[in-house]
Amino acid sequence: MQDQDVDVDVDVADAAKETFTSSETDDWKKYKDDDIMQQHSAIQAEQAVKVPFLGDKEPLSSLEAEYHLGNSIVLKKIKVLSEQYAAIRRTRGDGNCFFRSFMFGYLEHILESQDHNEVQHIKSNIEECKKTLQSLGYAEFTFEDFFALFLEQLDSVLQGSEDSISHDELLCRSRDPSISDYVVMFFRFVTSGEIRKRSEFFEPFILGLTNTSVEQFCKSAVEPMGEESDHVQIIALSDALGVPIRVVYLDRSSCEDNSINVNHHDFIPTSREVGNSDVSKTTNRPSITLLYRPGHYDILYPK
Repeated sequence: MQDQDVDVDVDVADAAKETFTSSETDDWKKYKDDDIMQQHSAIQAEQAVKVPFLGDKEPLSSLEAEYHLGNSIVLKKIKVLSEQYAAIRRTRGDGNCFFRSFMFGYLEHILESQDHNEVQHIKSNIEECKKTLQSLGYAEFTFEDFFALFLEQLDSVLQGSEDSISHDELLCRSRDPSISDYVVMFFRFVTSGEIRKRSEFFEPFILGLTNTSVEQFCKSAVEPMGEESDHVQIIALSDALGVPIRVVYLDRSSCEDNSINVNHHDFIPTSREVGNSDVSKTTNRPSITLLYRPGHYDILYPK
């Protein structure tokens, strides 16, 4: 009976092969892809409930609690960090965390400093970014809404008008996909335009990351939502907008003498002047500090 069962199974399989046309195969593949995408979307939705685009400000001790059973080097580095930094604001790990962190960090800085000179400075650079994209062949309708929305948010954090917003309202807006995602796209367009415009400068960096052209890199790794950012994107955005950025690195590496140091890098704009504020003129000190852990950025707050 076992042999007969095998023969029947083979006959059924052969019949299935004859009737399973290529179009049906394609439909099956498509169904599987759609199914996977639905599952991915469900996971993202579940993640969205647990982790907002931007969290509340937390004491840095919460980071230590996260690693209390983890690597001892990381724990020691967090203690070193706590000497200079008081708090952290987490961002959702959706591939947009660098741009999202920069968005909130910069708007929060303007809200607190009320530096009108810096606002005029960045607006001037944004106009140059528009011209760059147009010169590269981008149709204005493809990016104008993103630019307009960011400028609207920038004006809203300046106090004294009917449209001025509070810190709580800024956080609420930054968690709203209809605003937050549009601002992220604004940054992605600005970054892509800067990289393309200075392709000779960025090409060696890009070749060190991927085996693609500058144009393909921008199309596949800069402009699409959800693509993670590396030093190339940080340099380009900082230069394009004229905004210094500090990135603090938290990883498991240690020095050769086993001493514990927390490294950081200041991305200082080189292609345009830094903001017109007195602090920027004298020190180029970044007003935005991001914490980088492999594959993810959060916002750090100095003491």
